[in-house]
Amino acid sequence: MSEPRELTVTFIPGVTPGKWIHRWEDRMRQVPLVVNPVSEAHQLDAVRAGESDLAFVRLPVDKAGLNVIPLYTELSVVVAPKDHPIAAFEEIDVAELADEYLLANPDDFPAWRDISTQVKDGTLKPLPPMASVEEALDLVEAGLGIVILPMSVARHFNRKALRARVVTGVPESGIGLAWLFSETPLPDDFDAVIEEFIGVVRGRGKNSSRQPSVQAKQDAAPKKGAKAPAKGGAPARGGAAKGKGGASKGGGANLRGGGRPGGKGRSQKRGR
Repeated sequence: MSEPRELTVTFIPGVTPGKWIHRWEDRMRQVPLVVNPVSEAHQLDAVRAGESDLAFVRLPVDKAGLNVIPLYTELSVVVAPKDHPIAAFEEIDVAELADEYLLANPDDFPAWRDISTQVKDGTLKPLPPMASVEEALDLVEAGLGIVILPMSVARHFNRKALRARVVTGVPESGIGLAWLFSETPLPDDFDAVIEEFIGVVRGRGKNSSRQPSVQAKQDAAPKKGAKAPAKGGAPARGGAAKGKGGASKGGGANLRGGGRPGGKGRSQKRGR
């Protein structure tokens, strides 16, 4: 089967696909890799619409109709203005943020919700409109509250007016790879390309026997112990091969039951 023309992948802020792109180009030049950034709010839209083959997503996600594999986890950080008390620490426990106004749905951070003084006394203000991480950080920079983000996202949207510190007591953030579940089997060539990309992302070596590209090379290689055809072609029937110069002088060889050729002169030599 022919290879797919290209493999399309989307990724969200905080995911840096550069190393995987380089590995792919080194191993699978015959399948161009097209990589597009998307917002976290729309991280699965392209895959579900059939516009992208795979997506790097922040977990958890709704797995309905999807294959999803976890790849790695990362620490969370709290982000506040640079003159906020958190700036004096390298890391801070979520319990120290009990009196802060967290610009997020409290149910998204149960560890903070359960110790928040504003939640307990009923004074928690409704959240202001925020359509993106950038808009949330605008509010933090204005001194309206704090946010908790995955470390890679905070680095991606780094601002000089803000400080980010590791926050403990909250779950780590996870990154996964998702692709559409197909009720009908994928073509062998495309299925192999998907498996190849998963192996690249998971860090399998270029010569790993688990990679489809390596398996294909091994299947195509001559089997150990197999005999190469005799020089000059396959042996003639009856077990005798043609001589170096072909049939003996005087006409074509006609071997029946291993007898002598019917030509005049010497008998035909065995092939070398």
